[in-house]
Amino acid sequence: MASLYVSPHHDDFRSLQALIAAEFSPSHPRTITEDPQAGLSARPRPALVLGHGEEELVLTGSSAVGWYLASQGKRTGTDAKQQSQVWQWMSFADNELVPVSCAVVFPLLGVKGVDKKLQQSSRAELLRVLKVLDQALEPKTFLVGEAITLADISVVTSILLPFKYALEPADRTSLVNVTRWFTTCVNQPEFLKVLGKFTLCEKMVPVTPKTTQSPAANAANAANANPADSPPPAAANGPPKTEAQLKKEAKKREKLEKFQQKKDTEEQKKKQKPEGKEKKAKPEKKELGVISYDIPTPPGEMKDVLTPLPDSYSPQYVEAAWYPWWEKQGFFKPEYGRKNISEPNPRGVFMMCIPPPNVTGSLHLGHALTNAIQDSLTRWHRMRGETALWNPGCDHAGIATQVVVEKKLMRERGLSRHDLGRERFIQEVWQWKNEKGDRIYHQLKKLGSSLDWDRACFTMDPKLSYAVQEAFIRLHEDGVIYRSKRLVNWSCTLNSAISDIEVDKKELTGRTLLPVPGYKEKVEFGVLVSFSYKIEGSDEEVVVATTRIETMLGDSAVAVHPADPRYQHLRGKTVVHPFCDRKMPIVFDDFVDMSFGTGAVKITPAHDHNDYEVGERHKLAFINILDENGLLINVPAPFLGMKRFEARKAVLQALKDRGQFKEIKDNPMVVPVCSRSKDIVEPLLKPQWYVACADMGKQAADSVREGRLKIIPDHHLKTWFNWMDNIRDWCISRQLWWGHRIPAYFVTVNEASVKPGEDMDGHYWVSGRTEEEARHKAAERFNVSADKISLRQDEDVLDTWFSSGIFPFSIFGWPNETQDLNVFYPGTLLETGHDILFFWVARMVMMGLKLTGKLPFKEVYLHAVVRDAHGRKMSKSLGNVIDPLDVITGISLEGLHAQLKDSNLDPVEVEKAKQGQKSDYPSGIPECGTDALRFALCAYTSQGRDINLDVNRILGYRHFCNKLWNAVKFAMRTLGDNFVPVETARLCGEEGVADRWILSRLCAAVGLCGAGFHAYDFPAVTTAIYNFWLYELCDVYLESVKPVLGRAEEDSQRQAQVCRQTLYTCLETGLRLLAPIMPFVGEELYQRLPRRRAQDNSPSISVSPYPETDTFCWHSEEVDRQMDFVMTVVRTIRSLRADYNLTKTRADCYLQCIDPETVSLVQQYSLQIQTLSYSQAVHPTSSSQGVIPEGCAVAIASDRCTVHLVLKGLIDVEKEMAKLTMKKAELQKQMEKLREKMDKSDYKEKVPGKVQELDAEKMRTSHTELQKVTEAMDNFKKMM
Repeated sequence: MASLYVSPHHDDFRSLQALIAAEFSPSHPRTITEDPQAGLSARPRPALVLGHGEEELVLTGSSAVGWYLASQGKRTGTDAKQQSQVWQWMSFADNELVPVSCAVVFPLLGVKGVDKKLQQSSRAELLRVLKVLDQALEPKTFLVGEAITLADISVVTSILLPFKYALEPADRTSLVNVTRWFTTCVNQPEFLKVLGKFTLCEKMVPVTPKTTQSPAANAANAANANPADSPPPAAANGPPKTEAQLKKEAKKREKLEKFQQKKDTEEQKKKQKPEGKEKKAKPEKKELGVISYDIPTPPGEMKDVLTPLPDSYSPQYVEAAWYPWWEKQGFFKPEYGRKNISEPNPRGVFMMCIPPPNVTGSLHLGHALTNAIQDSLTRWHRMRGETALWNPGCDHAGIATQVVVEKKLMRERGLSRHDLGRERFIQEVWQWKNEKGDRIYHQLKKLGSSLDWDRACFTMDPKLSYAVQEAFIRLHEDGVIYRSKRLVNWSCTLNSAISDIEVDKKELTGRTLLPVPGYKEKVEFGVLVSFSYKIEGSDEEVVVATTRIETMLGDSAVAVHPADPRYQHLRGKTVVHPFCDRKMPIVFDDFVDMSFGTGAVKITPAHDHNDYEVGERHKLAFINILDENGLLINVPAPFLGMKRFEARKAVLQALKDRGQFKEIKDNPMVVPVCSRSKDIVEPLLKPQWYVACADMGKQAADSVREGRLKIIPDHHLKTWFNWMDNIRDWCISRQLWWGHRIPAYFVTVNEASVKPGEDMDGHYWVSGRTEEEARHKAAERFNVSADKISLRQDEDVLDTWFSSGIFPFSIFGWPNETQDLNVFYPGTLLETGHDILFFWVARMVMMGLKLTGKLPFKEVYLHAVVRDAHGRKMSKSLGNVIDPLDVITGISLEGLHAQLKDSNLDPVEVEKAKQGQKSDYPSGIPECGTDALRFALCAYTSQGRDINLDVNRILGYRHFCNKLWNAVKFAMRTLGDNFVPVETARLCGEEGVADRWILSRLCAAVGLCGAGFHAYDFPAVTTAIYNFWLYELCDVYLESVKPVLGRAEEDSQRQAQVCRQTLYTCLETGLRLLAPIMPFVGEELYQRLPRRRAQDNSPSISVSPYPETDTFCWHSEEVDRQMDFVMTVVRTIRSLRADYNLTKTRADCYLQCIDPETVSLVQQYSLQIQTLSYSQAVHPTSSSQGVIPEGCAVAIASDRCTVHLVLKGLIDVEKEMAKLTMKKAELQKQMEKLREKMDKSDYKEKVPGKVQELDAEKMRTSHTELQKVTEAMDNFKKMM
């Protein structure tokens, strides 16, 4: 086992880094805090000892140790690119954060030798570096990838001390992203194990050391140590330091003094500056503001768009008042803008029905994803001019609704449904539905869903109920629906059969006690009980095993494999049941696994799916030992009438008493649990109604094979064909009161010549729309008069999925021929989650083909399942279930905790869930708004089957909304009050190079969005929109045309007018591009823009034309290539400016070009280059003729152009040379030490391959840095 030597001091962040990394390692090393063994005494801590004796390998320093441990837990990046990023952040922590963190905190901890002035200047430097980190974290949850890596561990531990002792609340307010990320990390379980509960600093004050030696002294040693070879911090009363250690410490002290002197000099210079030239303090980053829309606007009236836009984007303001107006104006109805929906529309018809949510349900992220995708598609089709209908509806949710109302009755009035009777109970359900049932509709409106609410349907409405009845009768008359007695999933608590989708598979690794409704004590599962059956007429016995020992009371055989040599002599023999006189045959069947247990299996045909089939094959007795309530029947005393799990204990004890019990051992197993009642599901024999699915399943499979129905993405095809080709008949009976009562009647013929029928005999069942119709059918069948017929209607209701299966055509009035049915059926698309591909999608296809002769839709698009940021399934017990409305409006951590009180979790699970919430949302969930949520969900759909949704990424898209907001505000100021856009979007021929480029990029975005929507590639759409607005329009075009718009000359005025028209085209078209995904901010900003006079009279962006490539056809690859080159030059100049710290100073720039064509290109774009690179002037020169002044920094932009940035006279050359000299010395020293290490004879054999790769990468990086430093020094020498 590996040994990890760490410092005992609680503030030694180097050791803490190693300890946290160890928590992520699957093979946790042994942690040792006392002094290391003699051989390690001269090495720093942390130190990791791997192996023993000659195989022993010692890794020292937090970087090497951390990397080894984190790589064991796969926390160093998933590929080479991520690993490089992790290493880069580790360097950032070591070189940028650790020195200033220590300089700020050590004086507070009593470390001598750090001047107060140095501490103050270092504090400013620390905040500067943390601002850099804050910007990097703005769009991210973690530094590298989507999970914690060593990068996070290294950077967090490097700033632990400042967050603990120095960064006050005001500091943290200005570092929103760093604070959010830091608290997220330190609240992860692995961090908590090492750090405990971390308390943030409230006020920066000196700290009294708790031990004889200052904890910080040890941390200081760690901070100043080279990760590879510096000595360990001395423990109190430790051994004397070696000469090498003392020499090293002296050098470190000298370095610290130089650092202090340098800071003093800087402070002195600042004081000498005239007051007038003093720099203004940078404004602190504002918190996300909440601005509300307070102008009185009656529901349905248009929002006031004449008042000025608020200073910043606020979802509350933007989302107010628009939805009622859209709805009142009828924008969501297919009739909008048309005289008659039956008239052919050359643009086509788009129809999609919503997957009907449960009437009991409330919005969750699965609904939010479904609606974000479906609404974006519907809005896109509507804007394209198609007759678009997105039909809403709600499912009556048989079991769920009945459970909710039963609980309400018992809680409020102490009554059961049986106390009320069926009719009164159904009245209670309708009353509940009318009061509470439209809650989810209000939530859908909050998401901006453009549904035609006038066509909303409820599956228990008369129109849909009639269709359900008709579907049952037609299928029954065709023989597709039949009566049979088979095993069903039975919930004893609900007293009903349940569908497979309502059965949760709970995996157990071994013995587990589970709570079961109706039992005071938990029940044991996850064990295998072995017992014996005696062979009749001999002393021999056969040992069998079971996980459900109580079911042995219903055994009717023992099975063995036909080829098993151990049991060949038992052919024709029987075993004797120990508790009754039942003789049970030994049967030989191929289904038995000879290698499992004894190779002999007990057979209980009435209570096990596999045993049922064995019973059918061998004509065994089917002995039902359970009634509908889970009480034992058809068993001997004393078990008769016992509850099933009490009988479990009693049977086990009885077997022990008879000496037939053998053993009990742990057994991994899956326990079926009812998702509604949490009861253990029992296989139970019941006469039920079934749908024969073989022929319908084949038709459904063939429709996909033949290309008539398309399933997207196609990786779901395998699942589709597997289900359809192996489909079983579908049980549609449910023993409930709420739902569509089955229109089938059991016939009793009052005629001596007709023998009485049995329940499971289909001949004695008839179906009818009315009892009279059923009576007439029965009289005809049995050839008697109607007065001889007595009828009893089936008490059961139909499976909810039956009514959902006919939803695409029942909503339009089928079986009646209606206008809507003719226009909108078959539909265009079915969009839903892949998890209900079989339960809903397959059944709609089968029922549609069978009952209408048509496929219900042409395409099926299946989206992913939403998981949390860590890839875990959303579960209340994990505390990671997110209500989309909480993301839209924001919620505090306390608010999230409060939601757990209303859940059905036990106290232990509530605590666990609270910890999960605290870890993921330490500051709660910020207000993100509907548009940002929708945009994020659409952007995430590329992740395949599952979506790992990170709330912080959604917040990033809220910032994007703010960028849009500011761009339009700037544009409106630029356009002016009197601006009039030209009548059509077109090129005028006078566009400058920047105008031509941004219009080319706009056309490219139009093409990408159109193609993305066509292909259901939503990330392509969101990426095109995001890149156009953020990186092309805002970052490049708006910046590059500011000088043009600001000039007063007459020529410039004409060019400025062309710029304004270009800018308007980009804004107006860009808003229409994003409107399907971001409807609220799109509408708000669109309404503020002036309209083109003749072309656009659209009252709302939601019914304006979606931009298409036949109009926006100005994409030029040549212009794009030119601008790509220009931006490469701009980025090179910016990089040079950053290297030489030219933050405010503008420098002349000489661009040495390889040929006249490149010179011409640079001249053409010189204004853009000058503006975007913050240069004083741009001078293009050819390689052969151009004269470059001395004192320039040089960088190669491309093979066609070299950048020369004039530095002479702009910077303090001596100061820069001093900095570079120190940097060069440090790099040479690092490289020399690394070279020594790598040149050792045993390096290749003893050092792990991963570490060797890191060393090689570090050497390459250092060599590149050294080259850059040397080039910069050569440049400075020319200036001296």
